[in-house]
Formats: sequence, C-alpha cells, structure tokens
Amino acid sequence: MSKVNVIGGGLAGVEAAWQAARAGAQVRLFEMRPLTQTPAHRTDKLAEIVCSNSLKSDEPGSAPYLLKEELRRAGSLVLDVAAATRVPAGAALAVDREKFAALITERIERNANIELVRDEVRQVPEGELSIIATGPLSSDALTAEIMKLTGSDQLYFYDAIAPIVAADSVDRSIAFPAARYGKGGDDYLNCPFDEEQYARFYGALIEAKSVPLQRFEETRWFESCLPIEEIARRGVDTLRFGPMKPVGLFDPRTGREPYAAVQLRQENLMADAYSLVGFQNHLRYGEQARVLRLIPGMEQAEFLQFGQIHRNTYICSPRVLSATMQMRDRPQIFLPGK
Repeated sequence: MSKVNVIGGGLAGVEAAWQAARAGAQVRLFEMRPLTQTPAHRTDKLAEIVCSNSLKSDEPGSAPYLLKEELRRAGSLVLDVAAATRVPAGAALAVDREKFAALITERIERNANIELVRDEVRQVPEGELSIIATGPLSSDALTAEIMKLTGSDQLYFYDAIAPIVAADSVDRSIAFPAARYGKGGDDYLNCPFDEEQYARFYGALIEAKSVPLQRFEETRWFESCLPIEEIARRGVDTLRFGPMKPVGLFDPRTGREPYAAVQLRQENLMADAYSLVGFQNHLRYGEQARVLRLIPGMEQAEFLQFGQIHRNTYICSPRVLSATMQMRDRPQIFLPGK
C-alpha cells in the first residue's frame, strides 16, 4: 500500500488526504496548529476558513460553480461538508465556518487510512511522496525550505479579513433584508446610505489610521481582495462601484436604490453573527469601531471580530510546476494551492 505525506490541513490538504485515503493510500496529514499558529487562524481545527468568501459563487454556469461541480462528482469531502453546513448567501456558497471546520476535522480523524500528526514540518521528507498544501500561510521555516527546493525567492502579497458583528446589534429598522439582483431571496442584510451619509463615512475612512506593515518590503495587494481603505483612496466613488454598490437593492422605506449600501452576510447557522461583505481592512481596531459605526444601522454594532491583515506567500508556479502540480525537478513533491 502506498504512503503519502500531506503537509497542511487547510482546504487543499484535507481534500488531498481524503482522496488519497479513498484510493487506498496510507496518509500522514501534518497540521502545525495549535503548536504553531498563523497570523490569520484562530482555532486548531482543520480546514478553518479565514475568509468568508473562500468558497465563492455556486451559481450554475459560472466558472467557480463548474469547478465545484467537478469536485462534487469526484466525492469531495470539502463540498460534502459545505453542503451540510451551508448558510444563506444568495448565489454564493457560504458556510458556518465553525461547524464546517469541526465536521471536517471529525471526518478526517475517523478515517482509518489517515494519521493526523500535529507537528510543524520544517523539512520535506527525502524520497517520499509528499503534497505540500500549506498554502499562502506557510510557516517561516517551511517557507525557507520551499525557497530552497524551488531555488527562488518567494512571491507575496498582503491580504485582509473582513469584520464580523453580532446580529442583534444591527438596527433592523434601517438595515433591510434582500439579495442583490433578487438572487437568493432575503439572504443579506443591507445598510443603505444617502449621499450625505456616504460622504461622512468616506471622509472618516480615508483619514483613519492603519496598522503599519513590514517596513523593509514593498506593499503588494491582491487586487481581488483589496482593503476598503485602499479602494477608497483610488477615488471618492470607487467604493460605490465596488463593495458598496447599491445596484439591484431597493430600500423599502423609499422604494428606491440607495446612494450606496453595505451588505451583511449570515456567518453561521444560528444566524447570530454577520460578516461585512467585501469590507476587509487593516485599520487599527479602535479606528474600525469608530468608522464602521458610521454605517447606517450599525451605530451600536458589537464587533465579534475586527478586520485583520496578513501576508500571503506563493511560488512562481509556471516555472516550478508541471501541469500535474508536481515539481519539475522533484516529481515526488506536489505543490497544490501555491
């Protein structure tokens, strides 16, 4: 029976371990948490999702849907558990992140062909089939090992996480339930702005103080997940055409589209927490509370999690990997999700 090392217990790692075990391999799945934490994770659970939009759209015909449908037909653990822990999110696939991670961990621990090893891997085992699935939050030691294996400097960008608020702290006389374009019924709460409210919010946002980043390196942002303050600095109306676009939403108090809107998405099955859609940021916590409470309906918001910033590390995949995600020079090593 073949033996496989899977390094990293995130979405890619647990899926790789599950599929290898289904094929009859004996798998050692290494996860460094809780012994070594990352800047973004909060628990010791496998497949802990740090970004509420990680699973993206599940609308038939879209590229993310087609990829997920292929995974479903292949017996995906991740998609099976996502279906069991799904929360309303219109056309997007969103899950109760705590229940999702807990169920993934339980399923992995019960699999007789998988040995879960809670330890940090600092060196990839020589001559063994290994899948490095640590993703962009690899530890410093393993990142150094990957750089040595690939013979190149690391690539990186900075990413951010959106805040989460207590559902009962949102003023429902202002925030109204609806999904943009009518997709998904009333799956989102929407906080509407008039022009004056938007101008006040925008002014406070661009003047707010951010958490300083590493001073010795250039700041590189992931364009598809920019912090809101970075978007705002590109122009006064940029937010209104991005995460705060009001198109397809109608305020029941006026019957019209608001000037701008912030959408809140249900965070868990209990519906007692909501995340601010597209509102990832790296403001200081006190500044976040001050600025985000200028959002209509969130004047008394209780924050369960503030936005955070973290560094993501990658390799230059086209140069290092073949089409099968194997290293060109070391085909016994696979590097998915890097």
